[in-house]
Amino acid sequence: MKEKKIQKAYENIDFLKSHHARPIRVLCELMEPKIKLDEEGIKNTIVFFGSARSKNLSFAQSKLEELKSKLPEEQDRSIDEEIQIESARRIVLLSTYYDQAVELSEKLTQWSKEHLPSGKQYVVCSGGGPGMMEAANRGASQAKGKSIALGISLPFEQGINSFASEKLSFEFHYFFIRKFYFLYHAKAVVVFPGGFGTMDELFEALTLIQTKKLGKKIPVYLYGSEFWKDLINFEQFIKWGVISAKDLNLFRIVDGVEESFDQIRSDLINSMKDPVE
Repeated sequence: MKEKKIQKAYENIDFLKSHHARPIRVLCELMEPKIKLDEEGIKNTIVFFGSARSKNLSFAQSKLEELKSKLPEEQDRSIDEEIQIESARRIVLLSTYYDQAVELSEKLTQWSKEHLPSGKQYVVCSGGGPGMMEAANRGASQAKGKSIALGISLPFEQGINSFASEKLSFEFHYFFIRKFYFLYHAKAVVVFPGGFGTMDELFEALTLIQTKKLGKKIPVYLYGSEFWKDLINFEQFIKWGVISAKDLNLFRIVDGVEESFDQIRSDLINSMKDPVE
């Protein structure tokens, strides 16, 4: 009788995608980035968080003007048409930060390349998508530096932006593994205006720093005082006794590329002298 060939478990795609193999998939997402980051000598990152909805400012402005030209004059517009205009205006407001994210990423990458030895340089890391994430990778690319993209498979985001380094681009299924890698090599976090996802990333970082679960100091910079001071009244946390007054020192609100660059650079240089907690 002819012997039957049985497929090995690790070659069985149906099994690997099954509920039972979830721990294996988690382990794959944990190990693959580690191996690739080690191969590229990545030990220090500067993480950029921010909205996926922002655009290059000139592009956002041109889209607003194009929309206005296609619609009736203001007094003749329908409610739906006014909503379209208002939505485009909001994207322009948000996109004022896109170009600044590009410039800040470029300056940090250039400084790191020029002043730090290989293996100790700071590599920009983003969520890999469009918007502020794209801006971060774009700035590093303009400085001819490496940058990391930690993408996530979502129904409304398509793949990794074209500015991230190909060898340092990843697509995650599990949010918690992706968030682990955001902070594992992070030495600084810069948070641009963003929505629920950005808030989730920010407050998880602050929680881990506050509870000393990271074993290192990570300065957090909230970029754009107009956005942050209108959005969150941090003093209310103290008023209601849910955080200590000293917890407001876990982050700093910054404005402008030059101010932010000088502050981040200074903090990173000082951190090189400090022992890890």
